[in-house]
Amino acid sequence: MTDDELKRALREHAYLEGDFVLRSGKRSRYYLDKYRFETRPDLLAALGERIAAAVRDHAPEATRLAGPELGAVALATAGSLASGLPFLIVRKAAKDYGTTKRVEGVYEQGECVCVVEDVVTSGGALLDSIDALREAGLIVRTAVCVVDREEGGAEALAGQSVELRPIFVAAELLNMGKNPAKPHG
Repeated sequence: MTDDELKRALREHAYLEGDFVLRSGKRSRYYLDKYRFETRPDLLAALGERIAAAVRDHAPEATRLAGPELGAVALATAGSLASGLPFLIVRKAAKDYGTTKRVEGVYEQGECVCVVEDVVTSGGALLDSIDALREAGLIVRTAVCVVDREEGGAEALAGQSVELRPIFVAAELLNMGKNPAKPHG
């Protein structure tokens, strides 16, 4: 699947118009429903390949991927299958039973992890996961997301020394539905 085909498919299957409240609390006229693309094997496979390539290009020191629950777990799995790198799951909160860990999976302190995320707006959820990974003794320098809404997330992550590497930015998907302007003449 080419990048244009993937962009078109993401827009077709995940782009919704209306009045939405985002996790950040902001209101938006559009919403990218991650579950509408993460639950499609064709799109998930193509995204896994893009995630693996982004990690190879921008986080070659990463020995593991990490996906915050729930939305990014499927993406981390796809990226893991495409790259061969094992992955971790970052819980929103530690459970009070079992291992009581917030970071699930096998890892060694000091390993470098690339975090995988679906859609980034302000970066708040991603920063929370990065904090949990760092508290577990892991190094996080890079995050890969499917779509950066370009609403401050990259800057918030940069403030914590993490580089955001989006596969697409929202403008690319939003512009897929518009016809190019005809020249006047």
